[in-house]
Amino acid sequence: MHRPEPDMNLAAMILRQADLSRGRTAMVFEGESYDYAEFARRARTRAALFREHGVCVGDRIGFLGFNQPAFLETMVAANALGAVFVPLNFRLTGEELAFIIGDAGIHTLVVEPELAPIIDSVRERLPCRAYFSSGEDGEGYPSLTSLADQMAPLSETVPAGVHDTLLIMYTSGTTGLPKGAMLTHGNFVWNNFNASLAFGSTRDDVMMCTAPLFHIGGLNTGVVSSLQLGNPIVMTRHFDPGVTLELIQKHRVTHMFGAPAMFLFMSQHPEFEATDLSSINFFMVGGAPVPEPLIHLYGSRGVRFCQGYGLTETAPFSAFLGPDKALSKIGSAGLPPVLSDVRIVDADNHPVAANERGEICLRGPNIMKGYWNRPEATAEAIDSEGWFHSGDIGYLDEEGFLYICDRVKDMVISGGENVYPAEVESVLFAHEAIAEVAVIGLPDEKWGEAVTAVVALHEGQTLTLEALRDFAADKLAKYKLPIQMHTVDALPRNPAGKILKFQLREKLRA
Repeated sequence: MHRPEPDMNLAAMILRQADLSRGRTAMVFEGESYDYAEFARRARTRAALFREHGVCVGDRIGFLGFNQPAFLETMVAANALGAVFVPLNFRLTGEELAFIIGDAGIHTLVVEPELAPIIDSVRERLPCRAYFSSGEDGEGYPSLTSLADQMAPLSETVPAGVHDTLLIMYTSGTTGLPKGAMLTHGNFVWNNFNASLAFGSTRDDVMMCTAPLFHIGGLNTGVVSSLQLGNPIVMTRHFDPGVTLELIQKHRVTHMFGAPAMFLFMSQHPEFEATDLSSINFFMVGGAPVPEPLIHLYGSRGVRFCQGYGLTETAPFSAFLGPDKALSKIGSAGLPPVLSDVRIVDADNHPVAANERGEICLRGPNIMKGYWNRPEATAEAIDSEGWFHSGDIGYLDEEGFLYICDRVKDMVISGGENVYPAEVESVLFAHEAIAEVAVIGLPDEKWGEAVTAVVALHEGQTLTLEALRDFAADKLAKYKLPIQMHTVDALPRNPAGKILKFQLREKLRA
């Protein structure tokens, strides 16, 4: 008997759910809302437009823009054609974007009108064959909406297998060059099945989307699963604590994902005490542990936190700390979900005992297929048994709860953004006053960690933080620029010449 495999195309699932949920609210954005019938129409007409402009199975469609429904419509349209979606970080400079767009070989690029000048500055070097504006027509950027509205909707989606690439999401590398993590249709489907088993999901959920969608946390910690469920998404173009509180109360939001800093800023807003938060089931947090005072503050308002650990390469759900353990296991990232595993290994890739530190390794159907055009990096990250080596140092306690201690790669997480020191150091080192430089993260009440430059200067030279930031401003996204600078006579190094960043952290924290 022939038993056909299910079509794993995420777009097919979302569009099928949209057809079944036609009258339900899909999007609430900037004072307007529309239902799932309209969402499906927009996605299908965009798919038809892309196909008209030569997009084929496997081609890459990029999106550079702030949070907006067009982001999700473009993603679904791309996947409906069997194409690969490439979300781009709107905080990057033209140089940074040119590398990623070229590396991904993006065929079609959708650009926010406000960001078009950044693309214009490097456009002659880009491989793109078609450009569209996510808003109104602009110079050289025809309106995606107006052109798509003239198309007959795509009638059928292209079937996809569990291992077919859904999107390529770029994550900065320790060498300074970003790598594109290939996340599959299966990665997203199984990640959200894992999350549903851990968090629970209902048709009454209302998702607040205010974290950047180009991040895996912003995109796939509640937003995509809301589309799969046919639930409303309340979206803001940017995070604003006052606006977020207002929308939570107005639309009876039940869930929201964010970095701890976002919930801190909300709690500090003048309207926090007056805002009705009774609709909130829980807030989902990633990027860093929630400080205990914040847990108590929101707890006094009846609001709970679910904390988690994950990476771009893990789509992202790898560990989960429920509200019931938020205080008894404070500082922990929690337990792995049902379909995934966590282990800690030593330098020889052997598992270590409870409470012993080592590298955090993750395995499950949510682990990426590999890095785009980087077979060596893929082989280095995913071992022969299928374990993804995170580069993070941690341990498991006697009950299997995961604790993250440090980062092998010295990554800094500032305001929920990953900052890789090697990338920043390579730019700062070009300053004529600098003899050597190390970038580290130091504790910061507002941002979690402050990007900090520790510099040794050439003899007779002086340098201010403002001058250093000005020097790097056109080469690095704003969130990567140092917000602290310390001058030393020389950087501490081991006998092999490696900078001892832990010594710098310990000294400057003291």
